[in-house]
Amino acid sequence: MLFSPNSLGECLQEWEDLEKDYQQIQETHRLYKQKLEEVSKLQDACSTSISRQKKKLKELSESLEECRQKGGSENLTTIEGIQECMKGRPNVFFEMEAFLPKKNGLYLSLVLGNVNVILLNKLSKFAYKDEYEKFKLCLTVLLLIFSFTCRFVLSYRAVDALFNFLLVWYYCTLTIRESVLISNGSKIKGWWVFQHYVATFLSGVMLTWPEGELYQMFRSQYLEYSLYINFVQFLQYYYQSGCLYRLRALGERHTMDLTVEGFQSWMWRGLTFLLPFLFGGHFFQLYNGVTLFRMMQLPECKEWQVLMCSATFLVLFMGNFFTTLGVVYQKYMNQDKAKDV
Repeated sequence: MLFSPNSLGECLQEWEDLEKDYQQIQETHRLYKQKLEEVSKLQDACSTSISRQKKKLKELSESLEECRQKGGSENLTTIEGIQECMKGRPNVFFEMEAFLPKKNGLYLSLVLGNVNVILLNKLSKFAYKDEYEKFKLCLTVLLLIFSFTCRFVLSYRAVDALFNFLLVWYYCTLTIRESVLISNGSKIKGWWVFQHYVATFLSGVMLTWPEGELYQMFRSQYLEYSLYINFVQFLQYYYQSGCLYRLRALGERHTMDLTVEGFQSWMWRGLTFLLPFLFGGHFFQLYNGVTLFRMMQLPECKEWQVLMCSATFLVLFMGNFFTTLGVVYQKYMNQDKAKDV
């Protein structure tokens, strides 16, 4: 409970205490600004030094390669030793740069402008990553319930539009958050980020598709697809989070690694049971694309959304299917090499 002075003497004493606190606050704030300036100078110095190191290492690597080709076998061991030491430098620099301000990429620059999105300590980075994972999980459950409601309970175009608007907002938000996480050291495979841009475009096209015979023909199939995809994504987020937590505790994964709507090499142990569900979703996308392509042949087809959705579903299928297939193939090849060794 706050102290409430009653007499003038108590008020004067309280004012003196407040004055002392005020002076202390000013001094603390002065030191805070001074430290911020020092941190800013250190950040610039680190960034400059890292850039210089990268440039010199690249030049040295080229020179060593020339020496390797020209020189004799007596220098080969020395050259290989230096090259071996140089291999680990990019990863070290990557870790360092995750804590240094950098220029935003094109997408973040368009959305946020030239705002520094780098979080300065590991705790803040992990907290932001953890909040991102919770956001995905909560929205996936919400979209699962929403798609079920649209498919089996409410059959109104306005409700469908609200559902698609939620999808557009969700995927737009994901792309922004993922860009921030990438700037802070998260390593996400290119396609798993790009597919969210594609999904945003698809949801936007579905949002603009007017009520009509063709829309009603595809509506049930699209909502069943959404229901299935959100169910699979819920499974992925739930099991991937547990797997990542275990691997991070063992020191086998980076603290900023994220769950994805796909399959990566680290999921091989314990999460291969998800592969049939993933491939089922991929072929559902192919089925949607083919269905829409056949609808284009109908004489009553006038909407441009049919062509756009068909092409987008086919892009999603090819990207998801071949990326997942590539991960599985690479894992099998690595296992065969390990057996040979």
